Amino acid sequence: MGKYQNSIDLKSRMIVPAKYREELGFKFVLTRGIDKCLYIYPASEWEQFMKKLSDLPSSDSNVRAFIRHFYANAIETEIDKQGRIIIPQELREYANIEKDLVTVGLLNKIEIWSKEEWGKAENKTELESSDFAQKMAEYGI
Repeated sequence: MGKYQNSIDLKSRMIVPAKYREELGFKFVLTRGIDKCLYIYPASEWEQFMKKLSDLPSSDSNVRAFIRHFYANAIETEIDKQGRIIIPQELREYANIEKDLVTVGLLNKIEIWSKEEWGKAENKTELESSDFAQKMAEYGI
């Protein structure tokens, strides 16, 4: 959990907040997220996610598109000695990442947002707070 602001350097590297490094382990998966962000999954969580996807009916075109969205754009990566990871250009472009980042810990993964996209997503949540509260009630939260 938590939210951190940082940036990407000229070599497309970002520092992974120290709080997340131990939980991620040695190797983990970086992929496209939903909502114009990137996801980092610890290896064990990625395996569980892939198992869930493999259990879905491959005859469904939506399932195939969903799997392609995550799996075709996934890379296995690791943190260097300075606590950084490289974000490939294709993933940076997808998430509109140029310089400033927001890194958010969520349940079983980490989200990486461009500061601009994070602002849009955060404003959307704030603007729809009555709908937000209603959905929480529907979900029994």
